[in-house]
Amino acid sequence: MCSPEEAALLRLEEVFSATLARINSFVLQPLLEAAPEPSDPWGRECLQLLQQLHRSSQQLWEVTEESLHSLQKRLRHPDSISLESLLLLHSADRVLQVHLEEYWQGQRKALQQLLSGMNSEGSVGTALVHALCQPLTHHVQQYVLLLLSLGDTVGERHPARELLVHAATVFGNLQSFMRQELDQAMATQALWHTLSSRLRDVLCTPARRLLQDSQDIPVTVTPLRAERVLLFDDALVLLQGHSVYTSDLKLVWVEPGQDGCMFHLLTPEEEFSFCSKDPQGRQWPVLCFPVPPQVAWQWKVTQAVCQTLRGKKDFPVLGAGLEPSEPPTCRCGAYTFRAEGRFSQATYEGEWYWGRPHGKSGGSGAHGPDARGPRLCSRGTLKWPDGRNHVGDFCQGLEHGFGIRLVPQASEDKFNCYKCHWQEGSMCGYGICEYSTSEVYKGYFQEGLRHGFGVLESTPQTPQPCRYTGHWERGQRSGYGIEEDGDRGERYIGMWQADQRHGPGVMVTQAGVCYQGTFQADKMVGPGILLSEDDSLYEGTFARDLTLVGKGKVTFPNGFTLEGSFGSGAGRGLHTQGVLDTAALPPDPGSTRKRQLGLGVFPVENRWQGVYGPFQDFVQAGCPGDLQEALLGFHVQSSRELRKSQEYLCCERTHPEDHAGRMEDILEELLQHRAPEALQQCLRKALNNSLHPLGKLLRTLMLTFQATYSGIGANKHLQGLAQEEVKQHAQELWAAYRGLLQVALQCKGQAPEEDEDAETRELHVHRLVLPLVLPSFYSELFTLYLLLHEREDSLYSQGIANLSLFPDTKLLEFLDVQKHLWPLKDLTLTTNQRYSLVRDKCFLSATECLQKMITTVDPREKLEVLERTYGEIEATVSRVLGQEHKLPMDDLLPLLIYVVSRAQIQHLGAEIHLIRDMMAPIHTGGLYDFLLTALESCYEHIQKEDMRLHRLPSR
Repeated sequence: MCSPEEAALLRLEEVFSATLARINSFVLQPLLEAAPEPSDPWGRECLQLLQQLHRSSQQLWEVTEESLHSLQKRLRHPDSISLESLLLLHSADRVLQVHLEEYWQGQRKALQQLLSGMNSEGSVGTALVHALCQPLTHHVQQYVLLLLSLGDTVGERHPARELLVHAATVFGNLQSFMRQELDQAMATQALWHTLSSRLRDVLCTPARRLLQDSQDIPVTVTPLRAERVLLFDDALVLLQGHSVYTSDLKLVWVEPGQDGCMFHLLTPEEEFSFCSKDPQGRQWPVLCFPVPPQVAWQWKVTQAVCQTLRGKKDFPVLGAGLEPSEPPTCRCGAYTFRAEGRFSQATYEGEWYWGRPHGKSGGSGAHGPDARGPRLCSRGTLKWPDGRNHVGDFCQGLEHGFGIRLVPQASEDKFNCYKCHWQEGSMCGYGICEYSTSEVYKGYFQEGLRHGFGVLESTPQTPQPCRYTGHWERGQRSGYGIEEDGDRGERYIGMWQADQRHGPGVMVTQAGVCYQGTFQADKMVGPGILLSEDDSLYEGTFARDLTLVGKGKVTFPNGFTLEGSFGSGAGRGLHTQGVLDTAALPPDPGSTRKRQLGLGVFPVENRWQGVYGPFQDFVQAGCPGDLQEALLGFHVQSSRELRKSQEYLCCERTHPEDHAGRMEDILEELLQHRAPEALQQCLRKALNNSLHPLGKLLRTLMLTFQATYSGIGANKHLQGLAQEEVKQHAQELWAAYRGLLQVALQCKGQAPEEDEDAETRELHVHRLVLPLVLPSFYSELFTLYLLLHEREDSLYSQGIANLSLFPDTKLLEFLDVQKHLWPLKDLTLTTNQRYSLVRDKCFLSATECLQKMITTVDPREKLEVLERTYGEIEATVSRVLGQEHKLPMDDLLPLLIYVVSRAQIQHLGAEIHLIRDMMAPIHTGGLYDFLLTALESCYEHIQKEDMRLHRLPSR
């Protein structure tokens, strides 16, 4: 037996279904059919809204029909179909969603907007709204009454009891929601009538609803002293005279006051205080309101912000939803700044924190001490109307961290691209900047200006290609730096001040001419020296255009000297008045040809402090991962990536979120490899890794070395500068390792290592670091040794060529090797072959061993090769004599000359001098020193004239 309430529900659904059918057939469908094809965006939007409204009404009719059918089945078969089978009971939430989401929440607003645009008087719109609104309101009200009544008729243990209670609650909530919506709509409608037409044009939108008015609950706002405060469901509006201040609720933060009498609102550009005092400072009467006005306003604003951020209305009423009632402090949104300042008229889109742009690019997790929930934005974007763009990290409203900025230039399609680290709104730290002039700067900034070490380079296609590698101060070249002028074929090595060459400097030209002297305002003035390509030396004064003027002395390669006064004039060339001395003694070969420039003028420990300094700052800061890029730089694969960053505002570099974890792994690895054997392998791995701090430092030092000594800088007179620079780099890299190790120990709470004494440090540098870093500089460094010792190596090569004409026995005899030491047993004769014709067979093992010297760049390994060669010579002699034999120097030197002549090592002089310069001091006076001295004697002996001309077989 069915209850009267079920029959009433059946009649209710029949009436509502018929009403919806009539609305669809006689109202919405004719409107759709009569609507012309729109020609403008507004018309197309109106048509889309009308179509959406028709679909929503159709869905509501369909679910009503489904509910009606379930009621009809129940009434026809009450015994076989249970009460809980009714759609309203087992699918109450689904019916609610159709009423709420598909129809009421969205389409009523859309309909009003649509009809207000179609009819200016609004009569049709008002009638249609009432036609849709009133039946729905009545329908839901009857749902609640009938479901409650039906619930009273069933027992507590009835299977449908819980479903009935739930359905009544659901539709009761819907009724509360509809009532709140109607109240807000009526309050909003009344508000529009109280405002001037100008304010209505600014504030009135069909979808906007009024939540609170300061005329209902008074509140005072400072410092603005607003006359009226209006809280809408999407914005907070302050009215003051003819001024209107509107704040998007998505970017409003509510901060409770400490005294309980006020609270604060933060917006991107302003901060307001809301209090319950009137403008004269008197407290509003508490008895007038159930809660203090500021409390009511604070709660209402907070819930409105939450509702706006969620993008849907609270259900059933404001603040009663299931979502958190406190808005997150970290949000995403867009805002255009209006106030004067750097951001004026710029639109920021990205992450915010307490009213300020704030967030790091990449990674996940909100920032800030009380930020909650996952991050929704990966980076912040600033766009100015003039075309400037900035994408990157922000902190407390300023650019802070990595960011890319594009600045358009006057010429078409030209702009500057700054890919840098920023600090408190200005470039600070490492950056890569590509300018519209085709120049590229890679280096450090401070307060937006180039400061510290950096490289500024123009492309070879520019009219005057130029490259500067060195130090900067407040945007100008200052300190030690290298400039190469490709157009003039010159390279300047020396000091700078205020963007000009100023102080001691060396100028090297592509023709091989070298100048050293004092520069002032970009010109060389006063005393200096000039070394020409033919090794002539001038010592005297120069004019600003590097011409010889005044007193001076020229020393020619043959020893002649010319001392007097020099000058030049238009069309006269160089002229002099002085004394030519042709009776001078022959010059020391090293006096001019091997003269070194720059030594003592540029202290090696001061040259590249701009490179060492950021690493030292990084270590002193405790090696924080988030500062690694800013202090040590980041890697960009190619110029193509620079262009990509301009076009798409992206940067292919190491993921910043990995830095912290990577530094922990790096420091842990240093702790685990402190033993000497494991340490060198650990250092080799670190130096070969371009992402490791030590690897980054080494690559920057390689860049400075190549900028100084490659190309035009490959000049023999710079060999001394280069050699001491390599040693200094090795020392600095060892100090860098020690700094990282101390940080690693500190992180683990262990005691730091004691400072090394000078001797121990030098031992570690030569044994552990120098062999690892020397290959990085070897190409340029060895080229300088080749040029410096070119003449001696040429004589040596001629001597080797002459000695190679001797058969083995003839050469041993020529070198005065005692015959009982000749290894004739090693000579295998063929038919009709004599001992005197055998070639390259004696001391073959020693010869092959010595040839391995050129297979390594490590001075220690070269010395070990020399030691093994000495051992092979003694082993061969011992085998010949049938007993162990130690060779005295008189016997060793001829045999070693023989082995050297047969090994035919090219550029042996350059090899010997590089080994001597790079050899660890601990070997001085030891076996290695003795063997190297013996090798030097062989080298000098082979160069001698009598060795090349005396007793050749053909003579």
